Amino acid sequence: MFVDELTIKVLAGKGGDGCTSFRREWCVPMGGPDGGNGGRGANIIFKVDKGLKTLIDLRYMKVIKAKKGENGKGQNKNGASAEDIIVKVPEGTVITDVSTNLVIADLVGANTEVIVAKGGRGGRGNAAFRTETDTAPKFSELGEPGEEKTLKVELKMIADVGLVGLPSVGKSTILSMISAASPKIASYHFTTLSPNLGVVKLKDGRSFVMADLPGLIEGASEGIGLGHKFLRHAMRTKIIAHVIDMGAMEGRNPIDDYKIIREEIKNYSDKLALKKEIVIANKMDLDNAQNNLREFEKAFPNLTIIPVSSVTNTGFDVLMKTLADTLDEIVAEPLYQDDEFASHVLYKFENKRPFTITKLNDIWLLEGDELEKLFKMTRFDEDEGVRRFARKLKGMGVDEELERLGAKPGDEVQICDYIFEWKE
Repeated sequence: MFVDELTIKVLAGKGGDGCTSFRREWCVPMGGPDGGNGGRGANIIFKVDKGLKTLIDLRYMKVIKAKKGENGKGQNKNGASAEDIIVKVPEGTVITDVSTNLVIADLVGANTEVIVAKGGRGGRGNAAFRTETDTAPKFSELGEPGEEKTLKVELKMIADVGLVGLPSVGKSTILSMISAASPKIASYHFTTLSPNLGVVKLKDGRSFVMADLPGLIEGASEGIGLGHKFLRHAMRTKIIAHVIDMGAMEGRNPIDDYKIIREEIKNYSDKLALKKEIVIANKMDLDNAQNNLREFEKAFPNLTIIPVSSVTNTGFDVLMKTLADTLDEIVAEPLYQDDEFASHVLYKFENKRPFTITKLNDIWLLEGDELEKLFKMTRFDEDEGVRRFARKLKGMGVDEELERLGAKPGDEVQICDYIFEWKE
């Protein structure tokens, strides 16, 4: 089964908890704090495996959850980091963060990999909080939560030339004639249900990859038929090769056929519509083919048109050379611009508080990534940990903002799913 698009949730591992411990040995007076740090939670990594051609292995993985780091221990023993999870995907896989619609990675090249969700850092043990003024801290941190993301995973296959055209115009036959590919061929619509790849090799040593994309029909860009599902695989191609049935079988008009495909490509992507194109005039052995070709050339005088026939085995050498020569002249362009990647987002300094406060019924709701992370890493069963949490909130300006908004002592304040009573 060919699977080229899916949505998946990833949960990186939580960091291990820090340890609150003191060295207590009869021969070592005032041993001091010796609680170790927790280990890092496991990352989730997507890595290219050139042996894969589909995303079917991910189809039933609705959630990928990584392991947490090991907790710290006494005697200054740090916890071990969890082993990363490596998910193998085909070359050409694009990973997008659904929440931001930004591309995390476009995986091209053998063994290319990217961390799609980072594991949380380990919580610090009480030994890490020892200072000159506090030589015996009685608190430690919980591990940092790992990243949670919902990802759209798309396969956009690597090919130099993409064969497009209406159903049964001979795309699969052309691919089989000039490469070692063995696509399914029959005289009915939608024979090809998934893209086929073939490597074309010329006598002069040059080679390129050609993709036979399933038949487009009118309205494909709006989701009609099968072709719209596979137009994404044309996005990486350098050349769009339109296959036109010049024999005009089934009452077709070659000029109208070309216009239909051009319109669907333009509706799908302006970038795809601007790619270099070549027209392959197929089925030139049929009676009306020569007359139709002349009319087609008059209608589109600026197009490069290569006549071929699989029955008489003519035109394929010229086709292969034309495609190879054209590919030599085209400079490869990236599939995505820099500003489409999550890693390129520019963060500007703004003098804003790292939290928001809203009143929901009679409860003050506190939200913010930094604030929520601090909350999740605090041990509330340790008095010093609670006092440190309160100091941190005050340092962020939470108390000041609550007072400004009219909160009074005794009001309820909610962080995540927990509700507290606010005290000045």
